[in-house]
Amino acid sequence: MKIRPLISVVIPVFNGGRYLPETIDSVLNQSYRPIDVIVIDDGSTDNSADIAMRYLPSIKYYYQPNGGLASALNQGISKSDGEYLSFLDADDLWLPDKLALQIKALEADPTIDMVFGHMRNFFSPDLEDTMKANIALIDGIMPGYFKGTMLIRRESFFRIGLFDTRLHLGDFIDWYLKALENGLKSLMMPDVFIERRIHNSNMGITQRRFQSDYLRILKASLDRRRAGR
Repeated sequence: MKIRPLISVVIPVFNGGRYLPETIDSVLNQSYRPIDVIVIDDGSTDNSADIAMRYLPSIKYYYQPNGGLASALNQGISKSDGEYLSFLDADDLWLPDKLALQIKALEADPTIDMVFGHMRNFFSPDLEDTMKANIALIDGIMPGYFKGTMLIRRESFFRIGLFDTRLHLGDFIDWYLKALENGLKSLMMPDVFIERRIHNSNMGITQRRFQSDYLRILKASLDRRRAGR
């Protein structure tokens, strides 16, 4: 009988205790096994630690002083053992067959480095109507080129390297642009793999002062491309 490869799932959390149980459950309810679930607590001051530790030993839990999202992701990667890597924010939800469908696609074509899927947004039930009125929610299903839908071969990930801890926003955009520049091959599957929760603590809302990071990322990518000519 063929031994199925281990998939490591890294869940960074910072004061996300109110949504963390649903997120962890969506991973543990995956139809694929074996999985290696790693929760990295990035200095939370709420009940995130208590919630995460309720899931032991089904998950691994590690605490670190607050260092930012990229730092937490990198810490999770350093604790992982899987042949494949996947990532999930502590407020989003995976659909049950995400990993099973992705691993099947990767094993069917060894030339593919990473697989993405589609996504849909939803308003968190606890979001007040006044907040909903001020948020332009993109309805429907759309391609999700972000880390929450990705499954990647470990060796392919390290061809690019870890996430840039100097960035407050855009850690994955920066990494993905480097992946494209270095020729990593991706597949976008038609299936919906993730539901993204919209609430008043989304990083895009709370970290608006760091949106200049996106311009820095794009400029750095252009500079690298020009230097490679």
